[in-house]
Amino acid sequence: MEFKLTDEQKMIQEMARDFAQNEVAPAAHELDMKSEFPAQHIKKMAELGLMGMMVPTEWDGAGLDTLTYTLALEEISAACASTSVTMSVNNSLYCGPITKFATDEQKKKYLSPFARGEQLGAYALSEPGTGSDAANQQTIATLKGDKYIINGRKNFITNGPNADAMLVYAMTDKDKRHKGISAFIVEKNFPGFSIGKIEKKLGICASSTSEIVLEDCEVPKANLLGEEGMGFTIAMNTLDSGRIGIGTQAVGIARAAFEAARKYSTEREAFGAAICNFQALQHFMADMATRTDAARLLVHRAAWLRDNNQVYGKEAAMAKLYASETANWVTDKAVQMHGGYGYIKEYDVERYFRDAKITEIYEGTSEIQRLVIARAVLKEIGFTKFQ
Repeated sequence: MEFKLTDEQKMIQEMARDFAQNEVAPAAHELDMKSEFPAQHIKKMAELGLMGMMVPTEWDGAGLDTLTYTLALEEISAACASTSVTMSVNNSLYCGPITKFATDEQKKKYLSPFARGEQLGAYALSEPGTGSDAANQQTIATLKGDKYIINGRKNFITNGPNADAMLVYAMTDKDKRHKGISAFIVEKNFPGFSIGKIEKKLGICASSTSEIVLEDCEVPKANLLGEEGMGFTIAMNTLDSGRIGIGTQAVGIARAAFEAARKYSTEREAFGAAICNFQALQHFMADMATRTDAARLLVHRAAWLRDNNQVYGKEAAMAKLYASETANWVTDKAVQMHGGYGYIKEYDVERYFRDAKITEIYEGTSEIQRLVIARAVLKEIGFTKFQ
């Protein structure tokens, strides 16, 4: 693994940083307070080529590698976690599986406009009664003539209210359990598709999250992604990649919280000295910097493995697990270093603290990451008798 970035990677990192700090960060507080979707930022990110970074150029993407994507995403995440998750979902959870599993005809319609950022994608796997048990899908798709009729509900769908199309997972053969799940590309204007409850959240408030309702939703047979029964494979493959993005988001949040706390510690005085002179706070900062750097290296390792066509599921889970727990630890300490001011919405660390929590939950909880990692390390010594 090469630790030195290429000139192109440095250029893209700097471009993303300039945009994030000059345009995204100044608006982040107000967008969070209003729970307002960052449409203006998404439009600008499309112009900068940040919405389809890993999509091949032949399908109007930037044709970049995963590591470069994480460099740009970290910069956006450090400025506004809500904006970064919108970018992450479109890049990895929507464009990723379309790039890998779609036909050329599907890519023309459902990849190129999304890679250009002209349209926005979403990923609809979670259901009200299944949670982490993704194999237990209750949404049903029945083939009737040249259309699938889909019935069910999906919840906690990032980009849901603003997405033009999304990947929807549904059972086409319930007797086969997870091998009976299929994936479909569903447009927002298909008959029977509607947006349900809009969620009010603890954090990432400027990111739109909603329930999706499918009532006899008519989906053309041509919108089946891959083949019937491939849905669970597509979903798990996609989440492996998506966890790199969420790990990156967590690193960005942790970095922003650390930088804010470090700066504050040099300005705030107590007992006649800047509080950065206090050993307890110096220890906080040492651990904050070390943990954030370690999380970033885990994310970059997973990205490097993916870029080099290596198996990376375990490493992506490790990166997501450690980075998300680091983000929560660092933001907690950042609030503590700010004292009472850290609890006030006027200070960004309060937002970082709220935004960090979701990174331990979506795209696989920390408990699921530990399960993935544990099974991977057991398989390394030949154990396969999992219940």
